[in-house]
Amino acid sequence: MTGIRRGLSVLSVLLLAALTACGSDSGAPAGRSLTVYAAASLQKTFTDIGARFETDNPGWSVDFTFAGSSDLVTQLTQGAKADVFASADTTNMDKAAEAGLLSGASVNFATNTLVIVTAPDNPKKVASFADLAKPGLSVVVCAPQVPCGSATEKVEKATKVTLDPVSEESSVTDVLTKVTSGQADAGVVYVTDARGAGEKVATVDFAESSAAVNTYPIAVLTTAADAAAAKKFVDLVTGDAGRKVLSQAGFAAP
Repeated sequence: MTGIRRGLSVLSVLLLAALTACGSDSGAPAGRSLTVYAAASLQKTFTDIGARFETDNPGWSVDFTFAGSSDLVTQLTQGAKADVFASADTTNMDKAAEAGLLSGASVNFATNTLVIVTAPDNPKKVASFADLAKPGLSVVVCAPQVPCGSATEKVEKATKVTLDPVSEESSVTDVLTKVTSGQADAGVVYVTDARGAGEKVATVDFAESSAAVNTYPIAVLTTAADAAAAKKFVDLVTGDAGRKVLSQAGFAAP
């Protein structure tokens, strides 16, 4: 009798294990991820929007790679896999399109404008874009191939002011860091970056920035593992919820 009981006990364990295994193979996957390549200036807003996406789509997570738009396009053309690409300008999105990386047309979702940032209280008394060319002032800008750098060059042409930066950075967040860390007296960044830095910087607006407004496009990539989910993320960014987050950060409508 004892042997029979032991046999039944073993059989029960085996049946339970089999049922558990079958149950784990059915239904939706335990977790899925979306990979988004986005311009460095979108880090705060997209992180917030990503959290909203995860809440709205249980079982999904959003993994971000933030960098200068030109660096991101280079990575994508060299074979990096992602589901969504958001650029800080249309030029780099056009490069992605020409390389056959886009699954459908891109959508413009925001615009951004340049400002000057200095140390708190503006100790060097920078009051205009022309002041950035004064001798003895250490200025940092984005590299020309980066959207914020390209926009800065447009302002230089419009104002006929030639800057002599101490460094040219690969992303706008690197420019901001140079200023907040005291490595530079002033830098040219986006309105959104200056706002995000809060009291760490003083902000100097200049009228000529209107000559170099950057438009931000977003698109689903051909390498998207789940095009429908990628489209959901794009729709969230371009919809009312995304627009609210972007507006609060200082981005203007496209």
